[in-house]
Amino acid sequence: MSYAIKRISIISISERMQISTSKPKAWYGCRHTQGILMALGFFCCYAIRVTTSVTLEAMTNAQSANPDFEEFPWDDRIKDIIQSSFFWGYVCTQIIGSIVARDWGAHKLFSLAQFACGLLTLLIPVVAKYCGWEIVCVTRVIAGLFQGTVLPCLHTLLSKWVPMEERGRISTFVYAGGWIGNVLCLWSTGQLSASQFGWPSCFYVWGCISITSSVLFYVIGKESPAVHSNISQDEKEYIESSLGIIETEEKLPIPWIKILTCIPMWALLVTQSAHTWGFWMLLTKIPSYIGSVFNTDIKNNGLWSALPYLTAWICSFPISYISDLLIKRNILTVQASRKICNTIGEWFPAVALIGLGYVDKEQPGIAKALLIFAVASNVAIYCGLNVNHMDLSPNFAGSLMGITNTVANICSILAPLIASIIIKDTESPEEWRNMFFLTSAIYFVGNFIFIVFGTSKIQQWNDPVREKNISMSAIITESSVENEHVQKVKDTEKMDLGKKL
Repeated sequence: MSYAIKRISIISISERMQISTSKPKAWYGCRHTQGILMALGFFCCYAIRVTTSVTLEAMTNAQSANPDFEEFPWDDRIKDIIQSSFFWGYVCTQIIGSIVARDWGAHKLFSLAQFACGLLTLLIPVVAKYCGWEIVCVTRVIAGLFQGTVLPCLHTLLSKWVPMEERGRISTFVYAGGWIGNVLCLWSTGQLSASQFGWPSCFYVWGCISITSSVLFYVIGKESPAVHSNISQDEKEYIESSLGIIETEEKLPIPWIKILTCIPMWALLVTQSAHTWGFWMLLTKIPSYIGSVFNTDIKNNGLWSALPYLTAWICSFPISYISDLLIKRNILTVQASRKICNTIGEWFPAVALIGLGYVDKEQPGIAKALLIFAVASNVAIYCGLNVNHMDLSPNFAGSLMGITNTVANICSILAPLIASIIIKDTESPEEWRNMFFLTSAIYFVGNFIFIVFGTSKIQQWNDPVREKNISMSAIITESSVENEHVQKVKDTEKMDLGKKL
């Protein structure tokens, strides 16, 4: 029998934290295992996304890597198309993924997505050699279709597994797995491309790792504490009481119209779009910027491209811990914490990119330091906008992520394509400056709208069944009052008639 998770949204976040049972006796529990498995899966997903960032440089310039392997005559336009093709599929399955994750199971869908992406990555070397860059794009589009379901899956799983007071830490740990995936993939692809195994090994290694992760998650991962056979009773009660949930056979209808007319949801969508633009512009263009402007070889290119993401991953732990601690001790409200973290995650990179625009070819150290600062500070959004979906609606967190990420990732397609239009000469710092300034402006506007219109309050439409019951109660009450008034009028008329008689 399938079950839907229904949250009791009649109580506030602070009240829920107060009535939650004490923490389980064991310091390590099933929720931590699930978090590690989700982080590993997200690690593989991001690695699959960026395998082409450095590897394309080796595939089109064998002299910079290993000349024993085939070189393809693909210009910057073709490389930008290959880079963006992943997102053509990615934007198409966000909302569908949230629906499938909710009805079929996020656990199974996440496992399938990892497996499919790993298999498609293994095929790229053969496809590139025998079929051409167009079919390479096809494999990336299909991989994007599967990965479009990943964030809705993770948000659905996290909304069931993560207690309220641990939401910032565990959610950030899971999503920061993607950043360390960037680190290891960007670094390893540079090393592998220059090794005796050449650029094809990049796709073979990361394809196999992704398939292995998918099998592990399918075997060990679980949909929720309710279906985990080995979870302790005290940990299960701790999670469920913290989230204010009960198991019910009732399928909650998704209130699409109310979601799409919710102002805080639109504020979240705008700021997520701004973040996505900046994130993917940096991720896809850093290797080109470092390689072209500063004439860095392929090994050092991979290292310097990875270093900002390693720094971001390290910074994610103190940021998420401090965020949760300030909320727990009532120093900051949840809403204030979300907006402060989001400001750090978007306005700090905006300032860094403005500075980066004025760095010339003779200052590679300053440029790399600013890139590290821009990317590292960006990780704070995981305690800002990224958990705000669960704040607004624990019941429909996956659906909200599906909607916002669909629109936001149109920016993932546009960022590298617009970069190729703005930057005609990749060796010119002045042309890179225009792209950096545009990204800074987008960051600033996106976060400003979130500060003004965003909120962390659970929306009334989070529980459609309860909302419907309240409306019915109001109608019944109004009807009762009206009937009572009519009865009083009739009684008064009878009394007047009696007096006259």
